[in-house]
Amino acid sequence: MRILPLLLIGVLLAGCKKKNTPKPPEKANLVFPQKNSECTTGQELNATSSQVEFKWQTANNTETYVLRVTNITTGTAQTISTSDTSAKLPLQKGAPYSWLVISKNSGVIKTVSSETWRFYNSGFQTTYAPFPAEIIEPKSGASAFKDINNDVALQWSGADIDNDIVGFELYFSTETPPTLIGSPGAGATTKKVAVVANTIYYWKVITKDSEGNTSDSGIFDFKAL
Repeated sequence: MRILPLLLIGVLLAGCKKKNTPKPPEKANLVFPQKNSECTTGQELNATSSQVEFKWQTANNTETYVLRVTNITTGTAQTISTSDTSAKLPLQKGAPYSWLVISKNSGVIKTVSSETWRFYNSGFQTTYAPFPAEIIEPKSGASAFKDINNDVALQWSGADIDNDIVGFELYFSTETPPTLIGSPGAGATTKKVAVVANTIYYWKVITKDSEGNTSDSGIFDFKAL
């Protein structure tokens, strides 16, 4: 007669088992439009805009993706949610854009963003301005430790689909807007600057190409420690 109690205990134990915790979504790998490229495959909508299809790879543990596309010049962003690995959006011709994909799973709060890629939507231009320099370190709002020489290394990267960057203008100071401190060459990606601890600094990078086009990274700030 012990069989029945044992069965009841087994049922209770099974009911007490914790449910498997949902796994957080993983980062999506972007496919198209390619990084630092000119997108020429848009479907023309009118004289000033075309529809561009964005593509990315499937991300594990992901139910939905949020595509976010931002006009770099105006700062205007468009978003669209989908369960597919592609989506289409209307974009201004000849404008520079950045895009990323956010992976979501309804079972968890955490979301994960992909890398951010930049491209130009094809227009009538024969030459394009460089992409704004990408600020690598220090990030805006970050704290940066000075080295033994009381220096902090400013790091950035430049990109241009015409591949004709001729140099940069580096601005840096404790005031905003920062002041020009140098004109690094086309291959430059870092510059050490002297800092004082517990001080806020501002900096930005202007990128220049051989056609006289320029782009502005925008002003970033950091605290020296």
